[in-house]
Amino acid sequence: MDTEVVKRAAELLSARATVVISGAGLSTDSGIPDYRSPDSPPRTPMTYQQFVGDPVFRQRYWARNHIGWRRMDAARPNPGHRAVAQLERAGVVSGVITQNVDLLHMKAGARRVIDLHGTYARVRCLRCAKLISRMTLAQHLEAANPGFAENLSAAPTGIEVAPDADAVVTDTERFRMVDCLSCGGLLKPDIVYFGENVPSDRVEAAFDMIDEAQAILVAGSSLTVMSGLRFVRRAAKNGVPVVIVNRGRTRADELATLRIDAGCSETLRALAAEFPSAEPAVPDGAPYRLSVK
Repeated sequence: MDTEVVKRAAELLSARATVVISGAGLSTDSGIPDYRSPDSPPRTPMTYQQFVGDPVFRQRYWARNHIGWRRMDAARPNPGHRAVAQLERAGVVSGVITQNVDLLHMKAGARRVIDLHGTYARVRCLRCAKLISRMTLAQHLEAANPGFAENLSAAPTGIEVAPDADAVVTDTERFRMVDCLSCGGLLKPDIVYFGENVPSDRVEAAFDMIDEAQAILVAGSSLTVMSGLRFVRRAAKNGVPVVIVNRGRTRADELATLRIDAGCSETLRALAAEFPSAEPAVPDGAPYRLSVK
């Protein structure tokens, strides 16, 4: 770790209300792979149009998600998430806009978090808009597919899980889906798919957070998609410093005041050490469950 570049980052963020924009690269040290780092294998995420328009795609997704959401639920914050929460408690970070759906910022104890792309832990009916927890749906899917998850969990080789809780499972043809118990409509994870727009109220709240910011810290995002890049562009237009921590290039490199090509865990932990210490908000390994409202 280059201590001088970390000190420079601390100087840029010191005495400023900093908004963190985080991406999948922050969660790789928690065992959740990303899409676009130099070492990531090729991935083809399901689109919204495929999910709603093709029952075969939908069946495949729910079978894979039935395994993947459990792995994501079991993931625990890494030192990068904990550093962000500590910086918030120290008064350096004023809020977090995350492109991740893994809830690891909240598990680490961060308090002001906008889950830009939703969360793996909730499911929404596309007809009546009712929300249920992913745990509740899991119970219904278990009843419809007895032994499915247990048989796969007992497999001798590990199952890879993508950043959207999609597990690499091939035997999905006999998997039985479950519709909304209230109206019979299609159920969909409360996650923004490719080809789907981020809800406008969420975007407005994120822009409000950016406009309040006095500095921006990008952590683990290549900013390839516009849903994250637009906030960095807004911040740069507002004239606030932008610090980027990411392995590999990003689409906002030309906007960065400081660019750190390194891993998030070690960099953010070193950055947090530059500020008055604050105890982690949540003890290591503490459970977290999202309540559905």
